[in-house]
Amino acid sequence: MAATSGGRMPLLDHLRELRSRVFKSAIAIILGSLVGWFFYNDIITALAKPVCDLKVAQQTGASSCGSLYINGVLGPLNLQIKVAILSGIIVTAPIWLFQLWAFIAPALHRKEKRNSILFFVAATPFFSIGAFLGYTILPVAVRVLFGFTPNSLTNLVKFDDYLDFVLRVILLFGIAFELPVFLVTFNAIGFLSGKTILRPWRAWIFGICLFIAGFTPSADPLSMLALAAPLILLYLMAGGIALLNDKRRSKRDEALALVNGI
Repeated sequence: MAATSGGRMPLLDHLRELRSRVFKSAIAIILGSLVGWFFYNDIITALAKPVCDLKVAQQTGASSCGSLYINGVLGPLNLQIKVAILSGIIVTAPIWLFQLWAFIAPALHRKEKRNSILFFVAATPFFSIGAFLGYTILPVAVRVLFGFTPNSLTNLVKFDDYLDFVLRVILLFGIAFELPVFLVTFNAIGFLSGKTILRPWRAWIFGICLFIAGFTPSADPLSMLALAAPLILLYLMAGGIALLNDKRRSKRDEALALVNGI
């Protein structure tokens, strides 16, 4: 949708643009979910490893796999649908993140759009790093959580609840690692300065910890610390990069002012 002069759009055009972006994101997620449906068994065997080796159990014909179980007539179908959808959301994250940014981009000037290429370059690897970190800490987090089970009691875990927990952790870690990408990109387009990013650092750190405490599926301190520590570090690094960029921009503006003055 073309923007009017000054990068402005009428309200109806904004709504049409939003509808278009949501529709494209939905199509991408549906296609990704189909991939997740096709590779369903590979996905669940990989994600079940912190609790049991599901692949070996399937190959040996075992009737059970650790403490995992599925309940109900519709349980297996609901589980496959849930895994397919969440997998589709994770796999297509670069696409719907791009659509989110593309919805904002029409309000930017041409120079700002050139600077915003940073977002497209960094969004996917940062999401992948966050998702990989979430997957990496899962075995430790699961062992810590299972350690709270009282002695002489068996902890039976509903498989769909377990996979929902696992996929939500991976998705949350991936999205959380987009924070520095957004901050640096907003600085590159001139929307935020480095001082504006770093001045309320106490509030940022508190907000990060509050966000993690509120949205992390598990309440164990290990998972929260594993996400909070790198996020705080990435926030500080983003602020430092923004300050350097501001200095570079200030020197460039001063040089242009001297040239124009001459």
